[in-house]
Amino acid sequence: MTASSPSSPASSGAPRVIRRLPDTLINRIAAGEVVERPASALKELVENAIDAGASQISVRLGEGGLSLIEVTDDGCGMRPDEIALALERHATSKLPDEAIELVETLGFRGEALPSIASVARVTIESRSRATDEAWRRVVDHGALASEGPAALPPGTRVRVEDLFGKIPARRKFLRSARSEWAASLDVVRRLAMARPDLGFTLEHDGRRALHVQPGQTLAARVAQLVARELADNAVTVDLERDAYHLMGVAGLPTYNRGVADHQYLFVNGRPVKDRLLMGAVRGAYADMLARDRHAVLALFLQVPAEEVDVNVHPAKTEVRFRDSALVRGIIVTGLRQALATGDRRSAQTPDAGAMKAWQSEPIAPAAPFSVPYSAPETMQGSIFAPARPAGWPSSSAPWQPPRVNEADRKASDAWRGYEAGLMAPPVARAEPASEPAPEAAQHPLGVARGQVAKTYIVAEASDGLVIVDQHAAHERLVLERLRAAGAGEGAAPAQALLLPEVVDLDEPSCDRLEDAAPRLATFGLALERFGPAAMLVRSVPAALAKGDPQALVRDVADDLAKHGDALLLGEKLDLVLATMACHGSVRAGRVLSVPEMNALLREMEATPRSGQCNHGRPTWVKLAHGDIEKLFGRK
Repeated sequence: MTASSPSSPASSGAPRVIRRLPDTLINRIAAGEVVERPASALKELVENAIDAGASQISVRLGEGGLSLIEVTDDGCGMRPDEIALALERHATSKLPDEAIELVETLGFRGEALPSIASVARVTIESRSRATDEAWRRVVDHGALASEGPAALPPGTRVRVEDLFGKIPARRKFLRSARSEWAASLDVVRRLAMARPDLGFTLEHDGRRALHVQPGQTLAARVAQLVARELADNAVTVDLERDAYHLMGVAGLPTYNRGVADHQYLFVNGRPVKDRLLMGAVRGAYADMLARDRHAVLALFLQVPAEEVDVNVHPAKTEVRFRDSALVRGIIVTGLRQALATGDRRSAQTPDAGAMKAWQSEPIAPAAPFSVPYSAPETMQGSIFAPARPAGWPSSSAPWQPPRVNEADRKASDAWRGYEAGLMAPPVARAEPASEPAPEAAQHPLGVARGQVAKTYIVAEASDGLVIVDQHAAHERLVLERLRAAGAGEGAAPAQALLLPEVVDLDEPSCDRLEDAAPRLATFGLALERFGPAAMLVRSVPAALAKGDPQALVRDVADDLAKHGDALLLGEKLDLVLATMACHGSVRAGRVLSVPEMNALLREMEATPRSGQCNHGRPTWVKLAHGDIEKLFGRK
């Protein structure tokens, strides 16, 4: 027999006594779920200010929230007795009845303030709009320290100091002040994004880091908080389906990031981090982004209160939908429809490195005199060259163009110009024109003027110079043609198996596949139940005829278990179609005629998502007239 420790209650036979935990310990346990770090406490306080009907919210932080968190609002305020009640557990004004499934406020549990007050020094100053006096109450790590009158306009100020100061075990797990500041900034940014009708101010260590005015439009607020250039590289999302409403701002596929921290998702005004929603975003951008790139967007989903459960976790960042398949479908459809309106656009901010690669010719120092020109002795066989002034570099030095003044430049331009009545306009290629060249102003992508490196089409638009990657552009056009061919009426083309294949799975996976079989058949995958733990495959999609049916069905089963919807099969088809489009498109290195280049441009203007190739790279870029002028020092 193994000897037990003498101090163990089990070894000594001592009975375990059930006792009621003290309130201070209960509050600290609750704080472990609600107040994980300074950003968690800040989130709860700002949400309380929003629920109080504030129009302006000011936040002050010290050391990223480690030493100070202060939130001031101009909301409804509280009376002295309400302040005391707010610091008790499970006391809230946000649930007028017991219908917790119909919560419409950001907070409702009544745990945040007492949990924070149990692990920090909290000072609450508040003045109700119905009274003329303000009241202060100070609680230090769960114990009442002081209370009395205060001087404050209508509203509430909550000050949190020395967070986890008396709980070193929790304090040592906090990160650096810089990391806590980044998390706190993200919290305020998300809440400010959800309420463009409110004003927010954030100060950190005496420096103003964020300030937004109330009454902004949703697109303006998102662009101000996420990135200024998002306003020019995004589309508006707006889709209503029954009582569901999806709106927001979605960045173009070519405007992306290497991490997913610029994806902001909201449900009924509540910032959430939900796997279902993030998976729907990936599905919507599936064939328009590279695997290691992520979209930039802010989506706001309004659903009936009874259709979503926000009481999943005390932090209230997780939600559960009653009809998750409908929510996922709304997001995918809304994003794809919105991106289709801007599908021919591409992120047009010129790359700084590429712009620096353009180098101007070296310019000689300005001469103190004008350069006289010597007349040629004879016109035939002579070289029209300027006379060499005294002190001019010898002929062995490389020639450099002289700097001329504005009058000389205008005269030179006039000499080199053409007269419309006598000379034809200069053209880029000496090809016989079967018909007059179209006007550039009539087409967004302009008119083809030539080809560079047998890869890039150079076109002239009314507002600048357009450069098109012929292979990337044609790759997208071919993919959309293949999709259109498979999106006709009826099921997608299928390849019947000569001998149906049996796939062994567990019973829950077979149940999910059996329920999804009618929809899978529209993709060309015909499945039948073959006993309790097996599925029979009778046909596979024609595009996947050379694939492994066993692996295909197992992947689809895993996808159904993870997301509840068979999107993985559609993604597989898209990957196969993308590969076919890549091999069937115009390759780099092929010389195109002017009519072929113009035909490619016109088809791009009429094809969905032609602004990016199948791998998420842009198919065209534009140098505006202003950018070109900067290259030559005209601006």
